[in-house]
Amino acid sequence: MTAVHSSPMGLFERYLSLWVALCIATGVVLGVSLPELFAVIAGAEYASVNLVVAVLIWVMIYPMMVNVDFSSLKDVGKKPKGLCITLVVNWLIKPFTMALLGIVFFEHVFAGLVEPETAKEYIAGMILLGVAPCTAMVFVWSQLVRGDANYTLVQVSINDIIMVFAFAPIAALLLGVTSIVVPWETLLLSVVLYVVIPLTAGYITRKMLDGSDDSNRVASFTARIKPISVMGLLATVILLFGFQAQTIIGKPLVIALIAIPLIIQSYGIFIVAYGWAYLWRVPFGTAAPAALIGTSNFFELAVAVAISLFGLHSGAALATVVGVLVEVPVMLSLVAFANRTRHRFPEQ
Repeated sequence: MTAVHSSPMGLFERYLSLWVALCIATGVVLGVSLPELFAVIAGAEYASVNLVVAVLIWVMIYPMMVNVDFSSLKDVGKKPKGLCITLVVNWLIKPFTMALLGIVFFEHVFAGLVEPETAKEYIAGMILLGVAPCTAMVFVWSQLVRGDANYTLVQVSINDIIMVFAFAPIAALLLGVTSIVVPWETLLLSVVLYVVIPLTAGYITRKMLDGSDDSNRVASFTARIKPISVMGLLATVILLFGFQAQTIIGKPLVIALIAIPLIIQSYGIFIVAYGWAYLWRVPFGTAAPAALIGTSNFFELAVAVAISLFGLHSGAALATVVGVLVEVPVMLSLVAFANRTRHRFPEQ
């Protein structure tokens, strides 16, 4: 397995919250002042897929997929405890607790504050976030806690393979539980577009780079294209908040209502995974990434699927966008907590 060396935090990672906050503000301002522009962008779609959003998400995801090393799968048995925590939390706990929280809050706690049909869309967006474990940003979180980079790579590789087969069935099951009609064709198309194609492109690129005599070509290639991925992320945030600007300005309470169960879910999942790792005496370099990958979401996929299934201006799309808003500060707070409690875990 090729080693993945943790590099010092770049300007982007160090000030991640600031960049995202600036892009959120920019998106809202542009969405309010230039609604015609966003209407034109919203109209650029084919087969329920917005082409502009699709291109930006491909730009964002592709560099991360090049980092996925399928040869790492031979090492899956070396740290079985951490991997067990990751897989159980990501696929057997997290999607179902997210659906449960959505139902509890929007069908009961907030029942008098939100229209029933809109509430269902919010629940749907939350479910899509819960079924999409983190693929890209987990590398950043792992670096911030000085986690085992090779183990993180194994986690991402296995999660991506499982996601190809499990995302659509679990999403359909949970959306069905909330009485939402699931257009299977659109859901499967989204998985192909936003998981299978980028993953295949990343695999082919990596094979081509690995075929050379220079063992550092993968690292140097991903370093060169990383700024493009960053620009894709920031442009996507601007676009998404631009689409939802009128709702955000007109209904700020809705943003808070959606954020509450998302925050509870994030901290709750972290407690489960990190606490399990502590009780199981998993070394910190494995325990912290295992907990963080379960807490973080592949929001790029969730946003894209929500837009494809329900539309750019839907409650589902808004819920996934609020997921972006909530994730960065929550994850940075959990990174800080993990670093403060490092001494409570074995180092090896």
